[in-house]
Amino acid sequence: MKLIWSPLAIDRIAEIASYIARDNPMAAEKWIYDAFNRVGQLARFPRSGRQVPEASRVDIRELIWKNYRIIYRVNAEEVALLTVRHTKEVLPLEDLT
Repeated sequence: MKLIWSPLAIDRIAEIASYIARDNPMAAEKWIYDAFNRVGQLARFPRSGRQVPEASRVDIRELIWKNYRIIYRVNAEEVALLTVRHTKEVLPLEDLT
């Protein structure tokens, strides 16, 4: 299955990595590498994440990874990565479109 990253998801990954890099650039690089590896599983197992409680939709799902929610939408042909949020952040519903 094809993985598509939204501009918002890419921006969120970059923001998080920048924050980590302020203290430890090598850790930020590893974090990005690990995040992409974690998301890679969705190509084979697109429904492996749980449904997002705020969305109440079966096609909006999330992987919980470390302290982050990787939120994505599944359809018959692709997995669209919508956003990445810290688990303590409120999830704006507009991020799910």
